[in-house]
Amino acid sequence: MNRLKDASSPYLLQHRDNPVHWWEWGPEALAEAQRLDKPILISIGYAACHWCHVMAHESFEDPAVAEVMNELFVNIKVDREERPDVDHVYMSALHLLGEPGGWPLTMFLTPEGAPFWGGTYFPKEPRFGRPGFAQVLREISRLYRTEPERILKNRDAIKHNLSQTTSGDGGGLDLADLDRMALRLTELFDTENGGLEGAPKFPNPPILEYLLRYARRTSNAEARQRFLFTLERMALGGIHDHLGGGFARYSVDERWLVPHFEKMLYDNAQLLELYALGFAETGRAIFHDAADGSVAWLEREMTTAEGAFASSLDADSESEEGRFYVWRLSEIQEVLGQDDAGFFARVYDISEEGNWEGTNIPNRLLTGEAPPLWRSGCPA
Repeated sequence: MNRLKDASSPYLLQHRDNPVHWWEWGPEALAEAQRLDKPILISIGYAACHWCHVMAHESFEDPAVAEVMNELFVNIKVDREERPDVDHVYMSALHLLGEPGGWPLTMFLTPEGAPFWGGTYFPKEPRFGRPGFAQVLREISRLYRTEPERILKNRDAIKHNLSQTTSGDGGGLDLADLDRMALRLTELFDTENGGLEGAPKFPNPPILEYLLRYARRTSNAEARQRFLFTLERMALGGIHDHLGGGFARYSVDERWLVPHFEKMLYDNAQLLELYALGFAETGRAIFHDAADGSVAWLEREMTTAEGAFASSLDADSESEEGRFYVWRLSEIQEVLGQDDAGFFARVYDISEEGNWEGTNIPNRLLTGEAPPLWRSGCPA
């Protein structure tokens, strides 16, 4: 029986019609696992998560996969935005297993709730170098039944390491420690694209603010430049919604071109402050416009009728990732007309062939910051 129909979480309600016998997190689910002597499968995600939707459509909505889940496990579904405490514990356990983390978070627990193995997204069929989900389920169940000593060994090792991270006072940091960390961070920044090196690329607002504070305190010009350059490249990139305002959660490439299209309240709240700081630091219009666009987006799309803020916008539209945010040249021509569409296309990197999977993500990585004449709406 699926027990999510009375859940308060929008994410859990998305799964209320699954053939999986989902439980909400709580003592009742743990008691059921102990009564049946079954391991627990806990699946943690959130409403705007693209890969959470993919795994749901592939596996949780599939009666054959659900039958394996129901037969071998007590299944718990958790909304990380509703229960960040639960998410933190099991994400920390996954990191201890050497996995980078992410959502959906898929963890396997003893009936008492102790983690012993896990991962993130598992495809229904073997691909991406990962085994199929049903295959994983059967193997975990087999190990639980026939090799309990391996399960307990993993459980105890994870438990020990988790306890180490929460015990003690953590020590202290003085200004010399903070300076050394800031200098090291400066070395790790991508001098061509901004942000930390590599991909996927996250904005990491706390790191950027830390770098700015260090630059101000020590008059370190290089740290200040790294901060401002990263803000600039993000504002020009496709991670920035140039039409609607606000920023996506991260970029899947190192140039900030291709976003993971979900937009999170907590990311944009932090980035709004950073762009305000960037504008106060330099007076540059690109930073003012990014902040102003974020405020307009928050007021227009993220404020509820009750006066609260919504937590996120989904990456998927009409069951397709990013559809709401990408454009074909013909669509822009239809909206703007030939002349204005041609100008828009030159500025925002729009072409017939597209810059991402045959479509276009508006960005100004090639054309750069708009001159004052463009900003006034009067192109030469």
